[in-house]
Amino acid sequence: MKIKHYLLTLFLLLTTQVYLSAKALNSWKNGSSKQAIIEFVETAVDPENDGFIPESERIAVFDNDGTLWAEKPLYFQALFAFDQIRSMAPEHPEWQTEEPYASILKGDIEGALHDGEEALIKLVLASHSGMTTKGFQDMVGDWLASATHPTTGRAYTEMVYQPMLELLDYLRANNFKTFIVSGGGIDFMRVFSEAVYGIPPEQVIGSRVRADYTLVNGEPVFHRKAELGFINDKAGKPVGILEHIGRRPVMAFGNSDGDFQMLEWVTAGEGPRLGLLVHHTDEKREWAYDRESHVGSLNRGLDEAAERDWILVDMKKDWRRVFPR
Repeated sequence: MKIKHYLLTLFLLLTTQVYLSAKALNSWKNGSSKQAIIEFVETAVDPENDGFIPESERIAVFDNDGTLWAEKPLYFQALFAFDQIRSMAPEHPEWQTEEPYASILKGDIEGALHDGEEALIKLVLASHSGMTTKGFQDMVGDWLASATHPTTGRAYTEMVYQPMLELLDYLRANNFKTFIVSGGGIDFMRVFSEAVYGIPPEQVIGSRVRADYTLVNGEPVFHRKAELGFINDKAGKPVGILEHIGRRPVMAFGNSDGDFQMLEWVTAGEGPRLGLLVHHTDEKREWAYDRESHVGSLNRGLDEAAERDWILVDMKKDWRRVFPR
């Protein structure tokens, strides 16, 4: 009798946990997207179901820019880099005439990025290197504490998506381990990932510059070099996951073709899998963009989501609210 009572209590606790956490998806409208997520999770945590996933394998990976927080008018880390270039300019008089720095100092962002990714990499390397890792993280923290978004006036950490925050909580309530897998800088995201998303720094995977371990006045430090170590984008994302996690996730969330290979690899595994793309369709509460956008371009994912059984979340139709406030 005691064993039966224990089993009944355990069953009620487990089912109540799923029910309460599903209710926590308040910012998701009732519809096929929300239902597909809930059905996947409820199946995954049910040991009597063929789709049961052991806790050790409940791994979910999330892109950051455009998936967890906004990415317009440019990736927020790029805006941080531009601000750092301006603050560092007095120490680099050559930047007054050297591109792409000269255009940044003139306020001509379009001119600065005329050469595309090559120019952006130059700006990032110049503004993200030459200091210790601790020094860089302090710079990021100070910037996030004071800088505001050029369009909304919000702090950048308030430009996060409330439905995705709820989804992160929902998954963790059901013993999923959540990771960020982003093209953004790993040390940049680690500054705020735990406070904003509840994702600790060791569960952040991103692009990185090279660093040297050295002693400064007898103190061991990591010194950031102006050299790319790894770009965690497109085909680099599954590579980054394999190197950092060593296990194929069962859920992947993105918003652009930069996430395509990550979703492709995750959903190609055996057993239950779920891929999801956030489609930016809400020009009033956020921005509406996909194929022609200079950031967060979504072409192949838009064309192939249905045939690959990926959830295509329509921000305008599927979300009751976008930002926390």
